[in-house]
Amino acid sequence: MINCAVIMGRLVADPELRTTTSGKSVTSFCVAVDRNYVRQGEERQTDFINVVAWRQNADFVTRYFHKGSMIAVQGSIQTRSYEDKTGAKRTAVEIVADSVSFCGSKASDAGQNRFEAPAANAPSYQAGNTASFSTPAAAEEDFGFGSADDDDDGLPF
Repeated sequence: MINCAVIMGRLVADPELRTTTSGKSVTSFCVAVDRNYVRQGEERQTDFINVVAWRQNADFVTRYFHKGSMIAVQGSIQTRSYEDKTGAKRTAVEIVADSVSFCGSKASDAGQNRFEAPAANAPSYQAGNTASFSTPAAAEEDFGFGSADDDDDGLPF
C-alpha cells in the first residue's frame, strides 16, 4: 500500500508550538496550494491543506516558518474522527509531515511581499534523522536522478 503526499505552498498563519502531556512537540498549520490547471476565463483555484508536524519537525517549522513562508511538506494522509462542541461527528483529513523543507525566503525589503528564488543549498529536516540536514543535491541522489554530467545512455534530454 502507498500513502504518500507531497505539497508545496504558503503558510496561511504562523504555526504555534504545543506540547502534549507526555512532552512531545506538535504543531498544526494550514498550507495554501495553488492548483496547476486554470480554465480559460477563470481565476486560479487554491486548496487549503491541513498539516500536523511532530517532535523535531514541529520544532523546525515553528522556529523557521511564519505566515506567508513557502514550505514543502512530504508525509502521509491520515483521517481521524471526532465530535465537535455540539456533539456532531466530524472527520478531519490532514497530512502528517515526515519531512519539511524550505522553498524560498521572504525578502526583508521594508515589508514588501516579494519572494526570492530558493537558495541552492537550503536545508530540510527529515523525521528520525536528528543530526543531519539534506540538500537538494542529496535529494537528487536519493531519487536516482543522477548528476548533470551523467551522460551514459546518450539520450538527448
